[in-house]
Amino acid sequence: MSDIRQGLCYTEEHEWAVLVKDGVVRVGITDYAQCLLGDIVYVDLPTVGTTATALQPMGTIESVKTVSDLFSPLDGVIVRVNEQLQAAPELVNEQPYEEGWLVEIAAAGDVPEALQRLLTAEQYEKRLSTE
Repeated sequence: MSDIRQGLCYTEEHEWAVLVKDGVVRVGITDYAQCLLGDIVYVDLPTVGTTATALQPMGTIESVKTVSDLFSPLDGVIVRVNEQLQAAPELVNEQPYEEGWLVEIAAAGDVPEALQRLLTAEQYEKRLSTE
């Protein structure tokens, strides 16, 4: 069974999001997603200052199996990228909720409202049970 963390919000495309400071949301992929992808070999992240649009691609993640789009969970501007992933993309596999996070987004508009549009841990778990 995949590690689904309480207190995080989830997208249908298997990204997670959490408020880390006033108006800034940290984003990564779920444990389920990294398991499906297999060994991550490269992560192509947007540059700081790039506009992110909710549920639209913002980068790609490459594994030994495939290349997949990374989707933004909300509207905003990229304010930080996880530079560690350039040298160590395997962090996404090893610690998807800790050191393997992808980007931080300064949310446009009301953050609680944007996060409420995403799935709760319970809703995400239910969604996975149907796959």
